[in-house]
Amino acid sequence: MKTLSLVSGLLLFFFTATCSQTTEKGNMEYTGTIKEQGITSYQYGTHTLTTGNGFYALKSEAVDLDEYIDKKVMVVAEKIEGYPVDGGPEYLLVLKVK
Repeated sequence: MKTLSLVSGLLLFFFTATCSQTTEKGNMEYTGTIKEQGITSYQYGTHTLTTGNGFYALKSEAVDLDEYIDKKVMVVAEKIEGYPVDGGPEYLLVLKVK
């Protein structure tokens, strides 16, 4: 009986630890300049972020990205699954701007 309880406890511990790590890994920091997105061939995102080594389409439900147009910022974001499409860039959901 003690063995069953020990195994159950260990499984619960590993399941909980794995879930929290997955959430944290989804959030990344990107530093670059935000621009308003114009007409594009890939048709997703409201703004873009140009970094030293990448280009990303952005959207946010938590931050007004218009406040940061033409400013160099660090954003905390998570990649949106299913993108890129139509030759477009990675698509990020911005959670906050630093």
